[in-house]
Amino acid sequence: MSDDEKNKITVDIHNRKYTVVGEESPEQIKMVASLVDQKMDEIQFAKPSYDTTQLAVLTALNTMNDYLKLKQDYDALINKDRNEDNKR
Repeated sequence: MSDDEKNKITVDIHNRKYTVVGEESPEQIKMVASLVDQKMDEIQFAKPSYDTTQLAVLTALNTMNDYLKLKQDYDALINKDRNEDNKR
């Protein structure tokens, strides 16, 4: 995909504007930014003394942890499906 075909959108995350360029649709980019913003707000509510860098790192850690759990669940389902197919 060339630069001309990429989407460029400005989003607000934790009261700061970021310009995101990517192949995803503007709606997808906005949704991802909204989820990051929500997670940062959630962490800040629990730990109001944390600065933006701490919030960003904890948000990244939480998000990656969620991703890894989902990936493990997905892999387990795929393996289960393959094992069932092999039994047939």
